[in-house]
Amino acid sequence: MALINPYINFNGNAEETFTFYKSVFGGEFANITRFKDLDIPENQFADHEKEKIMHIALPIGQNVLMGNDVPERMGRVNENENRSKISVAAESKDEAERIFNGLAVGGSIEVPMDESPWGSFFGMFRDKYGIEWMVDFDPRHKGKV
Repeated sequence: MALINPYINFNGNAEETFTFYKSVFGGEFANITRFKDLDIPENQFADHEKEKIMHIALPIGQNVLMGNDVPERMGRVNENENRSKISVAAESKDEAERIFNGLAVGGSIEVPMDESPWGSFFGMFRDKYGIEWMVDFDPRHKGKV
């Protein structure tokens, strides 16, 4: 079965954000590529952007959370965008609480972690980097959507 791997664009703080995510989810980065690694004559980057992230990947279970910094010449990312969320299906109530409490630090909680009307343990928030998350544990599905 195909996997869906979220890819997030940032305005220069991808490395900081992914280091924070790694502190919550654990694991190691599968890839970190900086703009300086791709600095070829036809694709020049400003000196202050060369250390920025062209691509970063953090495996989480069977999926990979990926992202990058958007070069200034391509415009800025709308950090208040709210049309999408990253949904995490936890394998236990404890794991759901740990992920929610870890990622929500410094963010804004929209729906606190609690028993939902549909029978799962659910919460929703925007993290301190502006990314929106839903964390869910459904004992009927145990880590699967």
